Amino acid sequence: MTLARDERLALCALLDETGPDAPTLCEGWTTRDLAAHLVLRENRMDAGIGILGGPLAGYTRRVQRRLSEQVSFSDLVTTIRNGPPRLSPFGLPGVDERANVVEFYVHHEDVRRGSPGWAERKVTPALADALWRRLSMARMVLRKAPVGVEFARDDVTDPGTGGRLRITAKARTPVVTVTGTPGELTLWALGRTAAAQVRLDGSEPAVGRLTEARWRL
Repeated sequence: MTLARDERLALCALLDETGPDAPTLCEGWTTRDLAAHLVLRENRMDAGIGILGGPLAGYTRRVQRRLSEQVSFSDLVTTIRNGPPRLSPFGLPGVDERANVVEFYVHHEDVRRGSPGWAERKVTPALADALWRRLSMARMVLRKAPVGVEFARDDVTDPGTGGRLRITAKARTPVVTVTGTPGELTLWALGRTAAAQVRLDGSEPAVGRLTEARWRL
């Protein structure tokens, strides 16, 4: 088992529990829409290229809609649970772990936190470390942030200094420090800012500008 596989199976178990019509943190998406997105991503390379936008985004949306409408929810979940096909790039040795730890962690939380009454879950140290290492991708996501952004990890300390481990996501002044666990920082960095359990420290104007900014991946 790998961390990505663990999160994949946990998400599928939750989808089985919630059913196809539960809300998620993905605006406008039910659990059925989210399942269709994950199936498309790993099984429809022709449409997956439009997930992040661009000229093929409309085609991607149409393929996802057809999957959502024409494939039963249980079959969608089974396809996700079975993992990527061997001919998919995600099926290459090691790619699932590198490409899907963040993907399945975030979408697991999208479902968990889509309904009222959720509570922050405690992730394993191994998953927390993996998410922390991958937070460097936030430099791309936050490149248009109106202020500088620094992440500070609050679940462990730097063994060398005894202080907090930090990552500069955008080098600019003024800077806002976003503090939380790696899981919460990941959710915040990927646009789930309202649901992420983090603290923002900086000047009041800088924090205000960052809070008002919108981004998502």
